[in-house]
Amino acid sequence: MRLPLIAPSDLTPEQRPLYDDMRKGIASNFNAFKVEREDGALMGPWNPWLHEPGIGKAIWDLTLAMTANASLADNVRQISILVVGARFNAAYELYAHIAVAEKEGMKPERLATLVADLKPVDLAPDESVAYDLSYALVRGGVLPEPLYRLAVATFGQHGANELIYLVGLYSLVSTTLNGFNVPVPERD
Repeated sequence: MRLPLIAPSDLTPEQRPLYDDMRKGIASNFNAFKVEREDGALMGPWNPWLHEPGIGKAIWDLTLAMTANASLADNVRQISILVVGARFNAAYELYAHIAVAEKEGMKPERLATLVADLKPVDLAPDESVAYDLSYALVRGGVLPEPLYRLAVATFGQHGANELIYLVGLYSLVSTTLNGFNVPVPERD
């Protein structure tokens, strides 16, 4: 870990409002995995965001917007997020979203295949489109037109847009986690 965790008692006046907002949002949206140390210091991507509150707040606001305005089914979202996490080999992202997917009932075989950066053979049609779109985007370049059209036909324009933004957001999260070498807590 390249940035020390910030205990609540050590927060600056600039960090405190972001910390409070993140704790509130985490409590209502991100409760399937460990996000804080015993003293309340935030782990995962939240800690680096706290170190740069001006930038961290913008990323956190985007995260909240993507969560609050989600229209895609949770299984589709988790497949996309796991594809991104596997591509970046982002340990904390994989840890967190494996926990979320398990809580939502995703089979261990499917999880193992996704985190191995492979496409599961048992995907439903909408899950397959989400996988293919996410896989294509995290490899760089323009999303192929047939895949874009298929995503719009499958999810509607709004859903296809959301999926593209979701890949972008979790690419940013993965880069943050990897850049600062954010560790994974012990699983309970």
